[in-house]
Amino acid sequence: MSDLRELYQQVILDHSRKPHNYHGMDNANRQAEGHNPLCGDHLKLYLLVEDGVVRDVSFEGAGCAIFKASASMMTDSVKGKRVAEVEALFEKFHEMLSRDIGKPFNSAPLGKLAVFSGVCEFPVRVKCATLAWHTLHSAIEGKQDSVTTE
Repeated sequence: MSDLRELYQQVILDHSRKPHNYHGMDNANRQAEGHNPLCGDHLKLYLLVEDGVVRDVSFEGAGCAIFKASASMMTDSVKGKRVAEVEALFEKFHEMLSRDIGKPFNSAPLGKLAVFSGVCEFPVRVKCATLAWHTLHSAIEGKQDSVTTE
């Protein structure tokens, strides 16, 4: 196994064990819930959006290591960004995970989120990695329906 792959696995494990922004938020002005019935992942996402900027974001929930690490790193990545930037990041992350295996992909714009690039090799795990992102997208749009990967 390459050193880079081991580093990626370690980053995912670290975020899974000690997720960032893992708490409720009383002053959230947008919320959404998400569920991945295949893996059992579920979350409640909290957002504070003011003047088109994600001022704060947090989540609560449980699930597999990939899900929890993705949610943790997502919250770090979107905090302080304009909603349009968050949506562009969502699209790029989704593109990375839904691409054809072996197809070249420029993950540089994703920064640390590139650790999830290998997930595309495991189609069932793509749902784990993208659940928090789809839930974020729903919260930004103000939708009340629960997000599901099915």
